[in-house]
Amino acid sequence: MTETSMYLQRLLDENRPAFAYTAETDWKIWRSGLKDRLARRLGLHPVQAYSRTTPEEPAYAGASFAPEEPPVVRERVQCQGYVRERVEWATMDGMRMPVYVLIPDGVKEGRPGIVAIHGHGYGSREIVGLEPDGSEREATPGLHKDFAVELVQQGFVVAAPELLAFGDRRLPEDIAAGPKQSSCGRISAHLMLLGRNIGGVRVAETMQTVGYLLSRPEVKPGAIGCMGISGGGLVAAYTAALDERIGATVVSGYANTFRDSILTRMHCLDNYIPGILQDAEMPELIGLIAPRSVLVESGESDRVFPREGAMKAMEKLAMIYEAAGAEEELAVDYFAGGHEISGAKAYEWLRRLE
Repeated sequence: MTETSMYLQRLLDENRPAFAYTAETDWKIWRSGLKDRLARRLGLHPVQAYSRTTPEEPAYAGASFAPEEPPVVRERVQCQGYVRERVEWATMDGMRMPVYVLIPDGVKEGRPGIVAIHGHGYGSREIVGLEPDGSEREATPGLHKDFAVELVQQGFVVAAPELLAFGDRRLPEDIAAGPKQSSCGRISAHLMLLGRNIGGVRVAETMQTVGYLLSRPEVKPGAIGCMGISGGGLVAAYTAALDERIGATVVSGYANTFRDSILTRMHCLDNYIPGILQDAEMPELIGLIAPRSVLVESGESDRVFPREGAMKAMEKLAMIYEAAGAEEELAVDYFAGGHEISGAKAYEWLRRLE
């Protein structure tokens, strides 16, 4: 260990998160305080208000869906067993976000809506069975396993937003470099210098996607879930932590501790929320979802978010869910795979929204 690595380790060891959760913690007070801190770290406070689940809940951005212009349907394709729409609307600061919406054939109303959030790769097309150019993919899917398609085939109405810095939402030089070259680093650094961060933008836009789903006649009122992989798992977890309308969440290939994952190697810059470790470790942030449902997926050979850290996270989450009186709303799928979607338990888990 070099002097520099010893310095970093000492900073980590001496850090005392303000909202570290212990057996003696008052869960309600802790949750309210940390929820507010997470919103502030993401740049979502102060923000526009929205209708809240209870009067004491703080107000966060993006809950109501009221864009300045109506959403535009760019394409509508009949697929096998479902319709795929590509919808676009203005989200914030003049930006526009494309979203794939998948609707099971024959569904007019009464189905749960799921926000499906891709991880690193070539964007939303990667989870809806398409090539980067929008053509139908015939090759075997990668780590995402076309989970948005799997969800619609299970009977859910699915919205798959294109996260900022991926797909069509990249900088010109990254588009020229190829479909898998993201703009995460450049955009993250730019936002940080302005006191903002890309995680906050993505969470706010995902909240808007929740509002959009609730505006669809096919979606059952109050029945919203969220599922994300890797960097999309970050967005799913922190959106669900702040947005009480999300009743069930699947966090795949992300739930861990910062100490055992993010701080063990150089991750994409979009994983870094400035100052967050001064407030809490990752499982405590995910624990803000309680008492609502959360399922964690962890691959045995995942080297990005290792199993050991995932198990530590589950121990802390179990403590939080017990304090919330919601032990049955927490589950884990430890599967024999790597950094990838499992799905073995996830789709059935989301049926609790029905």
